Amino acid sequence: MNHLRVPLASVAEFDEIIDVRTPLEFADDHIPGAINAPVLSNEERVIVGTMYKQVSPFDASREGAAMVARNIAKHLDTLFADRPRNWRPLVYCWRGGMRSGAMTLMMNMIGWRARQLEGGYKTYRTDVVASLAALPPTLDYIVLAGHTGSGKTRLLHALADAGAQTLDLEGLAVHRGSLLGAMPDAPQPSQKSFDTSLVGVLRGFDATRPVFVEAESRRIGLITLPDSLMTSIRGTTRCVEVNVSVDERVELLTQEYGHLLMRPAHFRAQLLRLVELHGKAVVDQWLTLLDNGQQRELSEALITRHYDPAYTRSSRKLLQGLAKAIPFEFHPTAQDLRVQAQALLALTSPADRCGSEAAPQASSGDR
Repeated sequence: MNHLRVPLASVAEFDEIIDVRTPLEFADDHIPGAINAPVLSNEERVIVGTMYKQVSPFDASREGAAMVARNIAKHLDTLFADRPRNWRPLVYCWRGGMRSGAMTLMMNMIGWRARQLEGGYKTYRTDVVASLAALPPTLDYIVLAGHTGSGKTRLLHALADAGAQTLDLEGLAVHRGSLLGAMPDAPQPSQKSFDTSLVGVLRGFDATRPVFVEAESRRIGLITLPDSLMTSIRGTTRCVEVNVSVDERVELLTQEYGHLLMRPAHFRAQLLRLVELHGKAVVDQWLTLLDNGQQRELSEALITRHYDPAYTRSSRKLLQGLAKAIPFEFHPTAQDLRVQAQALLALTSPADRCGSEAAPQASSGDR
């Protein structure tokens, strides 16, 4: 048994977590709180891998060892130069192999009490995937449903500000969820990085309190939500249908998607993707509104012709509790969002839960 190896459960015992994989591997995902000290650069890893296949494993190992030694020396002279004598770092690479082994051995020769993560990042990723399956069913969800432009995300943030537990999936995915939902100048995380962030949030919830979450489709931009979470959200019997007037929805979309007018070519490309669904004549009308700078008219057209029919097709089929949802009149552009959130918390509190069954439902014209 290698006394320098420790299991994943020991992560919290260390002063610092060192990821020695390449910068590209680290950017894709890493253990929360880890810092990157690559023992092979992106380019060096390609060189060694190519040499392993095309020349020989021996030559690849010899060349790789020289690169690793130089990079470790550089990190010791710079990144780790100020670490104290009693420092206890945990080191990991992809599978707990040679890269992290070399760094761990050198650190212990210096006198630091470094340890190597058994199984490396692969073990951590396996734990994340298992947690994504196990954690969602342990929570009690209250789902916020409603048409696009109803300000559900604003309501979710106001609920958090009022002290509620909230799961902001669009925030984690860095995407508003709709066709035009890409955030300006903010790329989405990788799927693995999203999964890591999601597990961290789920682990922080108190299972005795409800978690408010927006109704989402399985994909948010390029991110796919885990099956267990989708099943748990769609299966909850506790739903709130957020009702907002069309005028307020148009105003909200005008505010939140106004940045698209600054990138008309991109906006046009997104609208053209809807030709197959709505036909060329309809999309041409929308493009004319875009070209003329008629933002409010375009927002209203998208609401009535695209978003609302899509909501009718999907949400009522997929959300089990929507038929008996609590109606909630919301004003997303008002100043009193926290007051409105507190009103919803009172409406969904355990004391009011029984009464909510008898609460008057919103008329079909309001939805």
